[in-house]
Amino acid sequence: MKYMIGIDIGTTSTKSVIYDEEGNYLNKHNVEYPMTTSEIGVAEENPAEIFDAVLFTVKKVIREANAKPEQIKLISFSSAMHSLIAMDKDNNPLTECITWADNRASKYADDIKENKDGLEIYKRTGTPIHPMSPLSKIYWLKNEHPEIFKETKYWIDIKSYVFYQLFNEYVMDHSIGSATGMMNLKTLSWDKDVMNLLGIDDSQLPELVSTTHIMKNISKKYAEFMGISENTPVIVGASDGVLSNLGVNSYKKGEVAVTIGTSGAIRTIIDQPKTDEKGRIFCYVLTEDHYCIGGPVNNGGVVLRWLRDELLASEVETAKRLGVDSYDVLTKIASRVKPGANGLIFHPYLAGERAPLWNANAKGSFFGLTLTHKKEHMIRAALEGVLLNLYTVYLALIEVMGSSPEQIKATGGFAKSEVWRQMMADIFDTSVEVPESYESSCLGACVLGLKAIGEIDSFNVLDNMVGNTYKHEPNKDNVDVYQSLIPIFINLSRKLSEEYDLISDFQKKHS
Repeated sequence: MKYMIGIDIGTTSTKSVIYDEEGNYLNKHNVEYPMTTSEIGVAEENPAEIFDAVLFTVKKVIREANAKPEQIKLISFSSAMHSLIAMDKDNNPLTECITWADNRASKYADDIKENKDGLEIYKRTGTPIHPMSPLSKIYWLKNEHPEIFKETKYWIDIKSYVFYQLFNEYVMDHSIGSATGMMNLKTLSWDKDVMNLLGIDDSQLPELVSTTHIMKNISKKYAEFMGISENTPVIVGASDGVLSNLGVNSYKKGEVAVTIGTSGAIRTIIDQPKTDEKGRIFCYVLTEDHYCIGGPVNNGGVVLRWLRDELLASEVETAKRLGVDSYDVLTKIASRVKPGANGLIFHPYLAGERAPLWNANAKGSFFGLTLTHKKEHMIRAALEGVLLNLYTVYLALIEVMGSSPEQIKATGGFAKSEVWRQMMADIFDTSVEVPESYESSCLGACVLGLKAIGEIDSFNVLDNMVGNTYKHEPNKDNVDVYQSLIPIFINLSRKLSEEYDLISDFQKKHS
């Protein structure tokens, strides 16, 4: 028996998943860590805690599988994008791990966008100009914290930090590199004009490598701790988003995957890098022959959690006593209301928004509220709002692709809800299928690993690894309702752009 281990370094936790050689899920272990949000805009984590989580999760799944070091065929990595750590000359962190959710670079992202040829930078790098990107974060640190900027010897991400601990060298895969806003998509190298803008050079950034690059000479003490051989192939891997598409077998032309966890994303794979004249979607690398285009949204399951905690306290208590999942209660309440929630629209921008607005100041709102609306209408409108927002990203994606997909593959926690799955089919007016894939980013990492070690030539092996569960077709009557709401939803969010900034300023002053 041989085993594969996929490691996913996430924003709130790291998980390791162990599979057999055929890609069958065997076990996983997850370690959570806190995020510091002590001030408005701050979203940081301790890199040492994340590294420990990698070590302990690998050790745990190997032990539980009773696997010997020589039975581990490969280890491959997935990681959240857009993190930044400043390292000093002694390779010690000068900052915490600044995550994608950190918003302190907002003013400087606006400056790049408006005064520093931001659209052209986006077209070359594929990362929309936004405070999430390391590009904006470094520019912010240069201007607001010059003492840190001057002391920084290396600018790295969390996966580069983990690899430095394990291998004593700084590397970054093309997938994570393409999410920094600093890597040129055509040359797969650090963009010279961006280097000049930031006042840094290539020597301060990790070496860019393929997503199938195999790391060698792992630290003996860490190999022994985890229970692996020093010769175990460790594949650098890619970002969680592109690997999720791979892990649900959605990498062929015209296939679209929608994931909704805490946040959400919609993605499709193409064979050449492509960007959007309006700067609405990202383009990230999977391999040199596979590029992922799409858009991330901040507001997915986080909206459900807000609804549950703030509007459904009594219902949640009852659900707990009955042993019923509180989210099932929420979607059941929503199902009492007709599609369109009697003309109530919810803009789900509770955490600002990336695609399609790329406006960190965007705020949530109900529109169309009347005395006839009840709690269940607000819940239904909020569930619809998350999907209507994703649909606007989908429209931008179709515009860039030049064609409409025939099917959407839906993944993430929301896919457990029949109500929400059908709602997606109706809003997108497209067939929705739920793949049967366990921990898609980790599985995608392992399949990428198989390609790296030369066991497979293509990703067709996924046809045997990923099954299907639910399938939903659009209901024509519901489609008609949503098609009449969509223009109102889109126009409102565009018209409120100035008001988002004004209310954001007000909240900062009076919170």
